[in-house]
Amino acid sequence: MADTFDRVTMREVALAADVSVSTVSHVVNGTRAVAAETRERVQQAMRALGYEHQPTARSLAAGGNRTIGLAITVANNPYWVDLIQGIDGEATRAGLSLVIVDTRDDARYESSSVANLLAHRLEGLIISPAADWRGTTLPLLRDQGLPFVMVDRIDPALHVDQVGVENEAATIAVIDHLIRHGHRRIGMLSGIPGLSTSAERLRGYHLAHERAGLRVDPDLVRVGDSSSPGGRRATSELLQLGEPPTAMFTGNSGMTIGALAALHAAGVGVPDDMALVAFDDFPWADLFSPALTTIAQPSAAIGARAVQLLVRRMQDPDAPAQTMRLPVEIMHRESCGCVR
Repeated sequence: MADTFDRVTMREVALAADVSVSTVSHVVNGTRAVAAETRERVQQAMRALGYEHQPTARSLAAGGNRTIGLAITVANNPYWVDLIQGIDGEATRAGLSLVIVDTRDDARYESSSVANLLAHRLEGLIISPAADWRGTTLPLLRDQGLPFVMVDRIDPALHVDQVGVENEAATIAVIDHLIRHGHRRIGMLSGIPGLSTSAERLRGYHLAHERAGLRVDPDLVRVGDSSSPGGRRATSELLQLGEPPTAMFTGNSGMTIGALAALHAAGVGVPDDMALVAFDDFPWADLFSPALTTIAQPSAAIGARAVQLLVRRMQDPDAPAQTMRLPVEIMHRESCGCVR
C-alpha cells in the first residue's frame, strides 16, 4: 500500500478540475447531484492524476464496514474516559465502528497518528487537537478532504464543526464565588499552554477579577501542565510565595489531585487554610473530606454531539460549520468554604 502522503488527494483533484473539494467529494461519493459537465471534468482529473477512491464520505445508507477515527490524548483523566464513552456510544447507535489513537497532546505525534489512521479508510474523524496542530495535523486533514469535528478544544477562528463547553463563563462564576467569600488573593493552576481550554479558563479568571475591580498578581498564576505532577509542583510554588493565596482554582482534575497532594504535604487545610475550586468533576470528588466544589462538564453529551455533527458532515460536506458550547454545572460542596 502506498504511503498516506503519496496518495493523490481530493484537494489536488479539485485544483486540477478547477472546482471545490466538496464538489469532488460529491462526485466521488454520490452525496449530491453535480452538473454533467462538472462531473466529467472532475472524473478526467481523477483519471489523469491516478486518484484512488477512498470512501471517506459515503452515504450512511450504504451499509458495510463504516469506521470513524478518534484522535485524542488518552490521559489518566476521568473526563476523557467519559468523553470517549459518549463518542463510542453514539457511534454505535449510528452504525459506525470507532478506531482510537493516542495523540499524547503532541502536535507531531498527533500528525503521525492521524496519518496512520487515514490508512484505515475512515469516513470521518473526531479530534481533540494538540497545541500547534494548525501547522501539522490540520493541513493533513484538509489535503485529504476528510470530514472532521473538533471536540473539547474550540478555535473560533476556524470555520469547522466544533463541540465544547462554556469555559470562560464557568470560570468567571467560580472565581466570583470565591471573591464573594472574601478572597482577594486567588491562585490559579493553568493547563497546557496553547490549548484553547487553558486560554479560555485563564481569561475567565482575569475577567472575574476585572469585574470585581481587583488586580491580579501575576505570581498567583502558575502553569500546571494539565497533570497531577504539574499541579503539585505549581501548588508548592504558590505556597512558597511571601504572601501565598488564600484560595485556589485548578484548571482540570489532574492538577486538582496534584494540588491536594501538595496542600496535604504542607499541612495546609482545605478550606480553613486554603479554599479550593476545580474545573472538572470526577466520581470521587464528593467523597473527599471536604467534598470538592467543581465545575462538571457533560462529557458524554459532548462526545455524542460530536458524533452527530460528524454524521451530518459526512452526509453533507457543504453544510455550514457549527460550533456548539454545552452548559456546565457547578457542584457547590465544601472545599470552597460553603457549608453543605
